[in-house]
Amino acid sequence: MKFIKKAAKTAGSNSDKTRSIVQSILSDIEANGEKEIYALAKKFDKWEGDFILSHEKKKRLIDKVPEDIKKDIRFAHEQIYGFAKAQKGSLKEFEKETIPGVRLGQKIVPMEVAGCYIPGGRFAHACSALMSVATAKAAGVKTVIACSPPRGDSIAPAVVYALEVAGADIILEMGGVQAIATMAFGLFTGKPANILAGPGNSYVAEAKSILSSAGQCTIDVFAGPTESAIIADKTADYMTIAIDLVSQAEHGIDSPVWLFTDSKEVGEKVLEVIPKIIADMPDPDVPASSWRDYGEIILCKDREEICKVNDQYAAEHVQVMARDIEWWKENLTSYGSLFLGEGSTVPHGDKCSGTNHILPTKKAGYYSGGLNVFKFLKIYTYQEISKEANMVISGAASRLSRVEGMEGHARACDFRLRKYFPNQAWKFNVYEQTEY
Repeated sequence: MKFIKKAAKTAGSNSDKTRSIVQSILSDIEANGEKEIYALAKKFDKWEGDFILSHEKKKRLIDKVPEDIKKDIRFAHEQIYGFAKAQKGSLKEFEKETIPGVRLGQKIVPMEVAGCYIPGGRFAHACSALMSVATAKAAGVKTVIACSPPRGDSIAPAVVYALEVAGADIILEMGGVQAIATMAFGLFTGKPANILAGPGNSYVAEAKSILSSAGQCTIDVFAGPTESAIIADKTADYMTIAIDLVSQAEHGIDSPVWLFTDSKEVGEKVLEVIPKIIADMPDPDVPASSWRDYGEIILCKDREEICKVNDQYAAEHVQVMARDIEWWKENLTSYGSLFLGEGSTVPHGDKCSGTNHILPTKKAGYYSGGLNVFKFLKIYTYQEISKEANMVISGAASRLSRVEGMEGHARACDFRLRKYFPNQAWKFNVYEQTEY
């Protein structure tokens, strides 16, 4: 492979400094509880009011949302919720008798409490509210607590409406590390979250990671800056590629965008036209910085090499604009979400097509997909072994336990064999067991 354009910077993991800051904040919250949350909200959000959004205030905010925007939010919810319900339908509870007297089963239990974080900042992330909350509700989560940073004196009205449509049970006007800790520890609600979901800045991502590592709860994905890659051959339209790359570069100054192609002509035309498209944006500074520092165009010898490069990058979003779409679908193995054909652009998935936009970054697509309904489900197994089946199961388990040197395990099986089959002459192969 060769670089037509190489990134000036590489997106690294969160710095030790960020982790240290977040760890200190979490320790203070764990020590001081809700009192510390008030102090942090005042410091970072200039917020001194109630955190739980009241019914009256929620209604006032929803009334501010124009009806055409409400219609679009409801449409997006239908797609996202519908896809999540279909995902859940693909997973079944079952029982199986493997041998006579041995009954094994799978049970699916929704989590009790999900904490969903909706970012603030430059954008009103109404669709992020749908992605996490609607998916949790499709899974059957009983209580969904949503946190979003206030923008001035409230959360963005469109976000509030999206949370209402998606079915959030409790909405907290709160952001940052303190919001993540509040949901994890169950502050102000008395309901600690089983899972934390939703994207955020590096501090939010680090807080989720620390709490998960500590065993406080699980998380959806470790979400860093947004990443997007486009795979294109000589049949692709360079203008479409360039527009789509710029559309993703506007996420942030450290959001990588990449083009993998086997056509030098396509790569060079994209390189030529992107600065013009960026200059035409209403706020060009962010995509210009992203493209300058993190943008790459990689020229590969053939589509097999493109696949290898793609799987090395394992981008959050991967678009394919090339011939033989089915070949790409079968041969690409590492990505957050896949967008096949020119008609599929990342903003479709980001907003309303139905697949989830909370996706793995920093090469996590190599081993994991994004947020889905299964993340909110606990998949348990159970077994029932009859007395008669102990003749086979306890016998095998006893012998295998001693192969592994686990005498206590073996004796638990030996005891059942003697109890259930007292007239059987048992010869245990390591130690003679004391009669109980």
